[in-house]
Amino acid sequence: MLTRRKLALLTGAATTTALLLAALPGSALAQGKTVIDFWHGLPQPLGGQLEQVVKEFNDSQQAVQVNASYKGAYPETMQAAIAAFRAGNAPHVVQMFEVGTATMMAAGPAIKPVYQLMQETGAAFDANAYIPAVKGYYSSKDGKMMALPFNSSSTIMFYNKDAFQKAGLDPNKPPATWPEMIEATKKLKASGSTCPMTTSWPVWAQFEQLGAIHNTPFASQANGFGGLNAELKIDAPLYVKHVQTLIDMQKEGLFKYGGRDNKPDALFPSGECAMIHGSSGLRSRILKEATFAWGAAPLPYWPDFAKDGPKNSIIGGAAFWVMTSPKRTPAEYKAVSQFFSYLAKPEVDSKWHMDTGYVPVTMKGFELTKAQGYYEKNPGADVPAAQLTRTPTTENSMGLRLGNLPEIRNIIQEELEKAFQGQQDAKQALDSAVKRGNAVLRNFERANKG
Repeated sequence: MLTRRKLALLTGAATTTALLLAALPGSALAQGKTVIDFWHGLPQPLGGQLEQVVKEFNDSQQAVQVNASYKGAYPETMQAAIAAFRAGNAPHVVQMFEVGTATMMAAGPAIKPVYQLMQETGAAFDANAYIPAVKGYYSSKDGKMMALPFNSSSTIMFYNKDAFQKAGLDPNKPPATWPEMIEATKKLKASGSTCPMTTSWPVWAQFEQLGAIHNTPFASQANGFGGLNAELKIDAPLYVKHVQTLIDMQKEGLFKYGGRDNKPDALFPSGECAMIHGSSGLRSRILKEATFAWGAAPLPYWPDFAKDGPKNSIIGGAAFWVMTSPKRTPAEYKAVSQFFSYLAKPEVDSKWHMDTGYVPVTMKGFELTKAQGYYEKNPGADVPAAQLTRTPTTENSMGLRLGNLPEIRNIIQEELEKAFQGQQDAKQALDSAVKRGNAVLRNFERANKG
């Protein structure tokens, strides 16, 4: 008979054994493999798809075991990683959203740059294999890659072909410029549409992307790449004209402000809005929910501000950062480099792109997807990658490197909302956003000067 005393002894022995095994180098629980902790910020279903990629890596070899853990949305994941570093037990790899790039780069000894990791471990790695707009976002000013790009997206336009047909518009010829966009919204309204156009991610889509495709700075110092002393430049004529256009369009019932960040996403697949500027990652939701014919197209541009045509757009999404820890061993860094080498394979990049709707981050991944006939079978799926690669990057279309960018985005959204409510015009809104945003940048500069 199993008495309470015997049960306690057995339980204690089992616990002690488990603790001893877990304390062994490489953890005997992982059957002698080097164990890597990977924290990510993707909720379901994307989180499950990411964990499947990790499982496929684990199954592909016998030396490394990557343990993936969801730590909440990106901001929560960032805070958890910072707290873990301070406690001396940071994860080996953390997934960080693109607007956290400046914060991670300012983290100094907390991170090990990817270029350094690959050099030290002797892993085969070609930074130039990555799409320039992707590589640039996660590189230092001298071109050294600091993080491994993985789930990247860009902002594009989705439009309702059925609504276009009803309005007498060509469903196979979406507006390419803002003057064409305005005319299209007028015809859509006249045909009965209560929401001809909306935008998701208002700052990313209507400011950060606007500056990139018009080769106009969002901030000085090459959008922050040149130093911590960057200042916002969104009070320039391009931005004033653009925001005033949106304000006027809203008054005329041609544009609907649907809220901050990705809150407006649902307005397009539901059929309420005929056009949306949103993340290319919205494609998977539209495929599942839309009950109408739809298309995808590049973002429109202002011809007066882009005499030689639009430049490349910039990315969103996230990258993988390597973190340091006092007890981290060369074997563990070697294991991380093996994991990264696997993720950089064209076949892995291509499959992730096709499964999720994120863009391929390598040129070979893009070419492999194309060779498999994916874009022929899925018209419009190549729009984000084509928009990202249509021109060489400039210092205005390489991305943003601004401290506390999430806070700056909220400031811009607050000023936009006041303008949409009739409390101020575009110039007043942008002057205020620049003043408040620059205060945030100066605080970041003071906190991170070496």
